[in-house]
Amino acid sequence: MRIAVVVGARPQFVKAAPVLKTLIARGHDAVQVHTGQHYDYEMSEVFFRDLGIPEPDHNLAVGSASHGRQTGEMLIALEPILEAAAPAWTLVFGDTNSTLAGALAACKLQLRVAHIEAGLRSFNRAMPEEHNRRLTDHCSDLLFCPSQTAVDNLRAEAITAGVHLVGDTMLDAILLCRDIARARSTILHDLAVSAGDYLLATIHRPYNTDDPARLAVLLDALAETGATVVVPVHPRTRQAIQAWPGLASGNLRLIDPVGYLDMLALLQNARAVMTDSGGLQKEAVFLGTRCVTLRPETEWVETIETGWNRLGGDSVKSILTALDEVLGNEPTEKPSYGDGTAAARIVDILTGELPQHVV
Repeated sequence: MRIAVVVGARPQFVKAAPVLKTLIARGHDAVQVHTGQHYDYEMSEVFFRDLGIPEPDHNLAVGSASHGRQTGEMLIALEPILEAAAPAWTLVFGDTNSTLAGALAACKLQLRVAHIEAGLRSFNRAMPEEHNRRLTDHCSDLLFCPSQTAVDNLRAEAITAGVHLVGDTMLDAILLCRDIARARSTILHDLAVSAGDYLLATIHRPYNTDDPARLAVLLDALAETGATVVVPVHPRTRQAIQAWPGLASGNLRLIDPVGYLDMLALLQNARAVMTDSGGLQKEAVFLGTRCVTLRPETEWVETIETGWNRLGGDSVKSILTALDEVLGNEPTEKPSYGDGTAAARIVDILTGELPQHVV
């Protein structure tokens, strides 16, 4: 069976890797299309190496642009590739512009679409990602959900056909790679930090990077933790922080983006992570690391409910309070995002080895 796999941003490489490996191991023809939404070596190529997946069959090299232009250029480039490949399924992942472009290009060609990580909702319509995930869900034929909350969200929007609760492929990836990261990564030695003696922080969403006042609050909060804070800096964020006077603070270690194995090593050895990334919130829980989400909401509500995660709020004080709370309270159980076999379930359903059904 031929299946097109559309990816474009670093979290999608992680989500796609277990599915690609399963497809290839079972002898299916996986046509991988990289839109080029993330294109720097540290944001793209290194992930294929670290995750042990083939280089893409097609790289659209779209690069950075406004949301409309970027999505439009992806649609133009994807259409002839999908038309020529004529896949049985087109797989899209998550909530980026690459996700929406892949889904729209496929459904307009009357090709079947499967959305992996379907059903997430932040209920914040100011987020571009919220529109991407909602529109993708409503034009998908199969919807693979990581949690019961995601299934419930879809049901509330009258989407029940083709919905499957499969778990999270990011957990699959963690289980495949965490021991490899321990054995291969030298990032802690390279940065001269020790396990449990630093915080890890990432900031990349426009909500945080495009508002100088908001960005200053976040950076001030990181500085006022008093801890060593390792900050892999997203390319979009680097220019925005140049004028911030707190860059002189000795406790912030601003570094270039790192590959998947190095990020796993940093994450599983950090005292806590402070992030606006959806993927890192889950990966922190998978690895037993506490998290503060630097946003007013999260799609991963189970991480809040079980005590592994706290919302940071909009002030330095509220962010520091959230950090104290998440470190000081004992979480209950880990939230359920499957058992690490989501990719196998997804491939079983795509290829007809497990029946499609209504949840």
